[in-house]
Amino acid sequence: MKLLKTTIWAVAACLMLQNCAKKADEEKKDEAASTEQTAAGREIWTKEQAKEWYAKQGWLVGADFLPSTAINQLEMFQAESFDTATIDKELGWAQNIGMNTMRVYLHDLLYQQDSAGFIKRLDTFLNITKKHNIKPVLVLFDSCWDPFPKLGKQRDPKPGVHNSGWVQNPGFDALKDSTQYPRLERYVKGTVAAFANDDRVLMWDIWNEPDNTNNSSYGKVELPNKVDYVLPLMVKSFEWARSVNPSQPLSSGVWAGDWSSPEKLKPIEKAQIEQSDVITFHNYENAQEFEKRIKWLEPYGRPLICTEYMSRGNGSFFETSLPIAKKYNVGAINWGLVDGKSQTIYPWDSWKKTYTKEPDLWFHDIFRKDGTPYKQAEVDLIKKLTAAK
Repeated sequence: MKLLKTTIWAVAACLMLQNCAKKADEEKKDEAASTEQTAAGREIWTKEQAKEWYAKQGWLVGADFLPSTAINQLEMFQAESFDTATIDKELGWAQNIGMNTMRVYLHDLLYQQDSAGFIKRLDTFLNITKKHNIKPVLVLFDSCWDPFPKLGKQRDPKPGVHNSGWVQNPGFDALKDSTQYPRLERYVKGTVAAFANDDRVLMWDIWNEPDNTNNSSYGKVELPNKVDYVLPLMVKSFEWARSVNPSQPLSSGVWAGDWSSPEKLKPIEKAQIEQSDVITFHNYENAQEFEKRIKWLEPYGRPLICTEYMSRGNGSFFETSLPIAKKYNVGAINWGLVDGKSQTIYPWDSWKKTYTKEPDLWFHDIFRKDGTPYKQAEVDLIKKLTAAK
């Protein structure tokens, strides 16, 4: 009898152990499946998903934004120079003329320096934008201007020179060194994941003008064959961003060249368009050229947002381009809100030509530092068009 009881208990214990092992195995499989799903992330949106998202946004109008007290992305977001009072004031001016978005540049060095602090400051910035009913486009990487970014105090502006202190992201050293790519991956995933389901963020712009080699400014010190490094890293960056399942669309804007047919696209332009949920583009030319590029991109069947336009000295004006954007329901984000340390009231040729006083015709920007408009007629037009249904 004693033997029988012992046998029964042994069998019961064995069955319990088997059940526990089976449950643990199932939990491991579920965990693995969950991890695999997260790693895979989401797909590129269908055209229908992109259109559904765009229909909820209203007509998007805004500016590429840097507070007037910052010379570049690093000075904007480093703890020592993060100027919330100026950001709040200047975004208030944007709100007052009907703007509902801003395009804002981030930097991988900010995340490397202090990821928690950077994310906290970005959260603070988003609270300010929300206060003003503005949903920003956040730019992760940028191939424009100085290829040697450095943390710490940023240099003073060079008098009369357009964007004399703007820096690339990643810089020359990180771009050529693939051992730094895991750090860049952490930056992309960590930043996007922190705000992946945050309705304060409009969109993620993965890489600004990826094939810009800055020939008129830093061309002689650029990384040779730069685009050969940028193209695969840009595609990886799209994949990294999608892996954390962002609820917002991803994009990278085509900016130069002939996009009139897929056959005419450069490899990097083809990748930009294929990887993007919504299509973005730049155009600093006259109204006819602006409209032509819209028609070039319409056949892709996705929402269009122009994330850079308006260079008065180059024939691109609010009064000519903005009504066309509204006609085609294309989002319109002009370069520059307030004249400041970036000095983008001066033209691109200020890198070659000396300017000793404020130009009569501002190249970019809408407001002076005291909030008065450069041209009242321009802000009146923006107000009129953004208020119209």
